[in-house]
Amino acid sequence: MEKIEHTVVTTNGIKMHVASVGSGPVILFLHGFPELWYSWRHQLLSLSSLGYRCVAPDLRGFGDTDAPPSATSYTVFHIVGDLVGLLDALGVDQVFLVGHDWGAMIAWYFSQFRPDRVKALVNMSVAYRPRHPKVKPVEGLRALFGDDYYICRFQEPGEIEEDFAQMDTAKVMKLFLTSRNPRPPCIPKETGLRGLPDPPALPSWLSEEDINYYASKFNQKGFTGGLNYYRALNLNWELMAPWTGLQIKVPVKFIVGDLDITYHTPGVKDYIHNGGFKKHVPFLQEVVVMEGVAHCLNQEKPEEISMHIYDFIKKF
Repeated sequence: MEKIEHTVVTTNGIKMHVASVGSGPVILFLHGFPELWYSWRHQLLSLSSLGYRCVAPDLRGFGDTDAPPSATSYTVFHIVGDLVGLLDALGVDQVFLVGHDWGAMIAWYFSQFRPDRVKALVNMSVAYRPRHPKVKPVEGLRALFGDDYYICRFQEPGEIEEDFAQMDTAKVMKLFLTSRNPRPPCIPKETGLRGLPDPPALPSWLSEEDINYYASKFNQKGFTGGLNYYRALNLNWELMAPWTGLQIKVPVKFIVGDLDITYHTPGVKDYIHNGGFKKHVPFLQEVVVMEGVAHCLNQEKPEEISMHIYDFIKKF
């Protein structure tokens, strides 16, 4: 890990913390919630040893990157803008893009807005879903899963932060990172996170040291920055109207675990495997479903994920 360099880049009006290692063609890694550049620690080391320059920022609102207070500063235009500015600051024209969870969502938008900057994309967990012209995302999720669904519970500023604050941050991290329940995650309003069963003992792929690194950063920064991505969902929907129906036209490999909550959302398996996904992402070249693997696949199966990335990007 001591090989990884840490720098701060000024981009799009914020200061962004960036972890990087290696030299060669650039791979840009985008993390999810509640995560950090650190989620890619294994891939940074293994892919840099294969001749790539690996770059993993803390996204806006996370870790050692600035966190503007207002949820309206967290649209996909802000986040993609931060990343385009980062590439410009690094003097990089095109990258291989790798995303997971919210990072995957951002990677889909990045590929829509600036396909000229993307050589190829390896995306994990979150399949591209086109904008529904009539239904706002939060209302759609509420109708499907009810008010206790985690994304609905994340909407009210301050409310879920208060809930998280009543629990040790390390325990919050364990709950999120080790979950293997593929059912829709709900946080009952009456009991909050405290009402959920305790996380099991840490799996072999996650150490107390890892948990403490995440917890230390979220203790400093709080969760609001990351939660603001969810709070901007409906605003994104409004702003994205001009892109309705636009296909994503970069080469794509998609990877998901068969225990991932995202894979069990009603209709998703059919969409991924029966032509819907390919219709909207015409250059989708591979879909990999990893057996017995849950949401944090890049940390749970680090070597396999690194090889999946390498096997795809080495073609370009």
